[in-house]
Amino acid sequence: MKDKTRIRKKFVIEGLVALFIAISPLLFYGYKYLPVGTNTWTFLGIEFTDNGFDNDVSLAFYYYLNKLVPLLLLVIWFVTSKNWWYHAILIPIAMYSFQLYTVLNYTNSERIDENEILYVIAVTMVIVPVVYFIRVKLVDKHVHGIDLEAMDTELQILKEKEELRKEREKLEQRQKSVSKKM
Repeated sequence: MKDKTRIRKKFVIEGLVALFIAISPLLFYGYKYLPVGTNTWTFLGIEFTDNGFDNDVSLAFYYYLNKLVPLLLLVIWFVTSKNWWYHAILIPIAMYSFQLYTVLNYTNSERIDENEILYVIAVTMVIVPVVYFIRVKLVDKHVHGIDLEAMDTELQILKEKEELRKEREKLEQRQKSVSKKM
């Protein structure tokens, strides 16, 4: 019974994700269906304002949707990806996140999409080495056939053999010194 419930829940979630992906072009161009030149727009009892975008709520939604829809699609891609490089998707996610934050906190004096690159560079400096490290590990293991765990165990065995050889030499020297005394 639990399996059926879990499977049903999984189908519902996957169906909603597929529906969002299918209607994402409509959402992306949703600003075109808003009234042009108005300061406010009310939808389902929620009032949206122009947020400083030249007294035009459709212009505000142009910026909101052009940042939010790609961001959500990238998040879906990141969450569902099974590739080794999926951490690299965090870079455009960070870019769109910073841009969306700037758009949501817009004032008339600010410029849009100009200073976010500085924040994205900081995120990139963290993510690129992580992705490269993962790549090196995979290339070593699958391309060059280098298994680091096997190498560690082999090195441990060699160290133990070396220790045993040194102990044997010490015992032989003791045996020689004892035989000379007799």
